[in-house]
Amino acid sequence: MGSDEWTRWLLTRRDGGNAALRAEHATALEVFRDEVLDRAALTPSDTVLDVGAGTGLIAFGALERLGPDGHVIFSDVSEAGLEECRKRAGDDKRCSFLHAPAEDLSAVPDNSVDVVTTRSVLIYCDHKAQAFHEFFRVLRPGGRLSIFEPINRFLLEHRPDSLFGLRDPEVADLLAKVVAIYRDGARRGENPMTDFDERDLLRWAAEAGFDGVEVDYRAQLDVPAEPIGDWEARKNVSPNPLAPTYGEAMTMALSEAECQRLDTRMTQLAQSGTPTRRTLATAYLRALHP
Repeated sequence: MGSDEWTRWLLTRRDGGNAALRAEHATALEVFRDEVLDRAALTPSDTVLDVGAGTGLIAFGALERLGPDGHVIFSDVSEAGLEECRKRAGDDKRCSFLHAPAEDLSAVPDNSVDVVTTRSVLIYCDHKAQAFHEFFRVLRPGGRLSIFEPINRFLLEHRPDSLFGLRDPEVADLLAKVVAIYRDGARRGENPMTDFDERDLLRWAAEAGFDGVEVDYRAQLDVPAEPIGDWEARKNVSPNPLAPTYGEAMTMALSEAECQRLDTRMTQLAQSGTPTRRTLATAYLRALHP
């Protein structure tokens, strides 16, 4: 089976095919996985529905915590991503696979699963409230919902012109042009990546019927972070499956001479170990089906 934009990003464009960046991302992803699964409070015989399974980060982590009677349903909009999961799952009979969006899980019967998990899925959903209703419908009484979402509205509100947290005066004009490629794309209509915050997650869960709703929210504003590292590798990275790589955005926004000027300066900043600045917000939500 061929690839698609979702699976290409997960397998290559998220880290530009660079081993060092892949290792860096893997560490962060393991934290997200463990936090989501810890909040899910799995028991050995649970049936888990992982919505937006991607290449299986949460789902395979759940399998490691389940016993022989446990079961994981890998659900995703990407058939190519599901195929990657099928290959990795091999002959593990505890796995099944569902091609479906988060807003329409109609193939899953009512009250049939113990746990629903997601990670960075709702940011791609146009109808997030409907997704919460679907999560509630498929869960048994006593079932648990555990999700993670980046709150991208926070960055858009606080640092809309920042790339890697850098506002270097020598190339501020060029950075602004590159950032505009991403920002202008986000403003075309209602962008599902930025049209909500942690309060909306709380409200949607409550309106869907969930009880015991807890949101753990964390925000960081201009926090010193790791340097850019290998700039040539970083240019091959795309911030999300629907966005161009940083190198592609440069080509779209800048002239050849401007690209060379930005390349030169970013390489200098990378070689000098100049720290970036991290501005982001994230939310974990846990809720119970009464």
